[in-house]
Amino acid sequence: MLRILVAAIIALAAFAVPAPWEGRAAQAQPAVPNPAIRLIAIELYTAGGSEWLRHRFEVTNRASIPAELFAAAPNLPPCGTNTRSARTWVDFFDAQGKRLYGFCAIGSPGDLDKIWFAVAKGTRPPATIYIEMHDRQTGSKYRSNLASTAFY
Repeated sequence: MLRILVAAIIALAAFAVPAPWEGRAAQAQPAVPNPAIRLIAIELYTAGGSEWLRHRFEVTNRASIPAELFAAAPNLPPCGTNTRSARTWVDFFDAQGKRLYGFCAIGSPGDLDKIWFAVAKGTRPPATIYIEMHDRQTGSKYRSNLASTAFY
């Protein structure tokens, strides 16, 4: 008799408490592709009395990257004195994983055609690099392909 009573209580409880997914609209998160990068220019410029070679890259699939990744994020730690830095930061790395340079205030996916790193004139850049987009809100990281730093 006790077994029947316990089974009946369990059965009724299953109907009384909705499953966590019931009654809620699924909130699909936009898919974030890994960035695909390519070298678009090498430019000579002067800064601080020194000459530099800027290696400009673009994210070729930037139109597929959700804009909300680059919203101002004053609730997250600042980038230096910039208290409204972007939710997602973009960093350049050499093939061995050494950080070369980064951007913390990209305002939209469209700005991913203006990213770069520089080396002093006369210094050999790494042969290949990649970028990593770090979504600081979710902790997600999106790594690009390895891209050459030279035109062939």
